[in-house]
Amino acid sequence: MGQRSGGKGTGAVHWLFGDQLGPHFLTPGEDGPHRDTPLVMIESRAVFRRRRFHRAKAHLVLSAMRHRAAELGDRVTYVKAGTYREGLRKAAGERPVTVLPARGFLVGHQEFADWAEGRGGRALRQEDFYRRTRAAHDLLMEGDRPASGRWNLDHDNREPPPRDAGALDVPAPYRPREDAIDEEVRHDLDRWERSGEVTFVGRDGPRHFPATRREALNALRRFVSDRLATFGPYEDAMLTADPVMSHSLLSSSLNLGLLDPAECVERAEAAWRAGEAPLNSVEGFVRQIAGWREYIWHLYWHFGEEYRTTNALGHHAPLPDWWSDLDADAVTAHCLSTVLAQLRDTGWTHHIPRLMVLGNYALQRGWDPAALTDWFHRCFVDGYDWVMLPNVLGMSQYADGGRMTTKPYASGGAYLNRMSDYCSPCAYRPDHRTGDRACPYTAGYWSFVHRHHERLVHNPRTAQAARGMERLKDLDEVLGQERERGDAAP
Repeated sequence: MGQRSGGKGTGAVHWLFGDQLGPHFLTPGEDGPHRDTPLVMIESRAVFRRRRFHRAKAHLVLSAMRHRAAELGDRVTYVKAGTYREGLRKAAGERPVTVLPARGFLVGHQEFADWAEGRGGRALRQEDFYRRTRAAHDLLMEGDRPASGRWNLDHDNREPPPRDAGALDVPAPYRPREDAIDEEVRHDLDRWERSGEVTFVGRDGPRHFPATRREALNALRRFVSDRLATFGPYEDAMLTADPVMSHSLLSSSLNLGLLDPAECVERAEAAWRAGEAPLNSVEGFVRQIAGWREYIWHLYWHFGEEYRTTNALGHHAPLPDWWSDLDADAVTAHCLSTVLAQLRDTGWTHHIPRLMVLGNYALQRGWDPAALTDWFHRCFVDGYDWVMLPNVLGMSQYADGGRMTTKPYASGGAYLNRMSDYCSPCAYRPDHRTGDRACPYTAGYWSFVHRHHERLVHNPRTAQAARGMERLKDLDEVLGQERERGDAAP
């Protein structure tokens, strides 16, 4: 979201949104407020009435906004209102509203538009955009070439978790301490729920993520000094008892505007140049921020509003209640039960459980991609419309038919077995397609391939799997089993 202002003249006010909470959103300049411009922040309860958000997400956002208002003191007018329109009227009267250029990203809208136009109609692939951004911002570069001569070190960052390890042997991530503002927020959320005015999903335990600039900087420092070195190799790995692995846990701080992406990637690069972290780990982290995050932000605006309704695979099944309610206890499949429980308890999982456990399951079942996108938006603490629309609809659900990715991210239980410890204690077996121990991911995968066989067999990246389905002697049994399973919790 862009900042909004009543203009730069006399009587102007600057509307500071709830995802613009860092100092870089108040830097004076052509597109920023003057130092004496009054600020307005609006807390709208209608946001929580309209949709059923995760309780921990509601807590984090309100805590961050109220903390920022306390820091700004008399300079800001903090309005609690039923709607944004009502709050803006109270705070700024009938002044005209001007939308200012977006901040909080490395690449500007015009810069991206020029790059997209220069592609001459070719696909806007993330890898090409990432390389351009690296070079333009001199990130991990040695002259005009990438450090080590390779742009992409993903090959070094796909290790399964260490064998027989319950958790990675790394220092714990930074955890903030709650204060009186958090107590006030929790009291208000309790009161709203008791009145029946709003309802939430998930749990609101101690706050896990930064709500202030100081906390966010502490989290960034802890990650770079203690955890960045081991991030790369295991960034795609999953462990039941270690949901955070070596991940940075900085996504919510970036998306609240508490951190600037430039300072994150620059600190990581400095650690590599100082010999404190290996290049593969640093490149993986830089790719997440300067590559993927920037790419997602710009595709959201570039594709436009029509992208929201795209559904190339024709998936329309509704989300079942056990999924919408984060009812992990209803699920037998250990991987899905574990990830749903992590989401229920914290409002967060890292990117591989999101893509290959949650998204993969929904894709196999043919659930409505728009409904799933909304669910991800509401249930993850770092979820915003711009974050989830391309990530879920485009990448996870392949609903855009390949405008973002070259293939659907569907896989059977073998992938989960290789990249996690989930399968060992599970009632199902990853190599069983049928029977009482049939893995719902393995059986679901072949059901998905069958449903979209014509599309997949003509895609070079999925043709082999599609032809493999043709050789399954028990395909009819698999399909009948999955029809009977339906949307019941697996």
